[in-house]
Amino acid sequence: MKRITLYLLLFLIISCQKKKAEISNNNNMTIRNGQVIIPANHPVLQKITTETVMEKEYTNSITSVGTVETIPTHYAEIASPFSGRVIRSFVYIGQPVKAGSPLFEMASPDYFSIKKDYSDASNDLQLAEKNYHRQKDLIKYGVGIQKELEEAETEYKNRKYALSSISSALQVYNSKGSGGRLLIKAPISGEIISNTVVNGQYLKDDASPVVIIAELSKVWITGDVKEKDIRFINAGDSVSIQVNPYPDLKITGKVYHVSGIMDEATRSIKVLIECNNPDKKLKPGMFASVIYSTGSGKAIIIPASALLQQGSRQYLWIKTRGNQFSKRFVTTGKATDNTVKITSGLQPGDMIVSQGGIYMPDMK
Repeated sequence: MKRITLYLLLFLIISCQKKKAEISNNNNMTIRNGQVIIPANHPVLQKITTETVMEKEYTNSITSVGTVETIPTHYAEIASPFSGRVIRSFVYIGQPVKAGSPLFEMASPDYFSIKKDYSDASNDLQLAEKNYHRQKDLIKYGVGIQKELEEAETEYKNRKYALSSISSALQVYNSKGSGGRLLIKAPISGEIISNTVVNGQYLKDDASPVVIIAELSKVWITGDVKEKDIRFINAGDSVSIQVNPYPDLKITGKVYHVSGIMDEATRSIKVLIECNNPDKKLKPGMFASVIYSTGSGKAIIIPASALLQQGSRQYLWIKTRGNQFSKRFVTTGKATDNTVKITSGLQPGDMIVSQGGIYMPDMK
């Protein structure tokens, strides 16, 4: 009796195991003729998402790295033109100034010497002019000597040139102070971005700049474009700018100049972009990404999550019919964080697994 009971128990256990195996087989994915077949009640179906591929409007572009720079005509470094001592400063860092605004005043013996030279040259010119007119009058009345007239004319021209040279030098400094006092003025309008002037300090005529002015409402971005892409870039083209500190800030600019010289080491060409910078958010020295548009058209764009990697190749899962899927290798183009351009391997109307392809079985 015990033996019969034991046989019956073993039969029940084996029957249960067979039923579990049958259920397991029904739930397993199968591979047949290069197709993955997923049973209708398989949990993987709940994890994958499919979508139909369509052509979309696509803008071709080139991206290069650039550096924000000041425009040379909007930037000025002011150093002392003569040796002397600072009497007083009129500016501070961050202060806006207009062209011609006073920056600092200094007392300079050298400047006093030039003003004295100007006074002496002015007196010499007056004497030379009087002598020249006197010689002309003598010739007019027949009592003069032609050689003396020519000498007086030459002397007059020389004195006039000498005074003009000194006068031009003084006009650069445009000082209205008395004696050796020199008023240094702003050559351009802008903002004081550096100022090391201290009242009472002694400056040498060969010292480094003590005041720097920059007008930053417009800036340049200098970028490098590869030799193979330069055919797409032309002066006047509109470009988009992105900077890391302000990822959501929309900045546009225009190609100002394309260099005529190529850097042989990098096989690239310098391109200058001019950008409006009304809020002064673009700072000189800041890195930027420059995006050049090279035309638009239609292309197949898919979610980046659909793309999978096998060695050096990339592939997708294609839904063929029902719950059947096949692996297809594709060639990709430009990619962003969320999308990828497919250049070959897909056609409009194909249905791809856009999410969850990693749950599909490994099939060589």
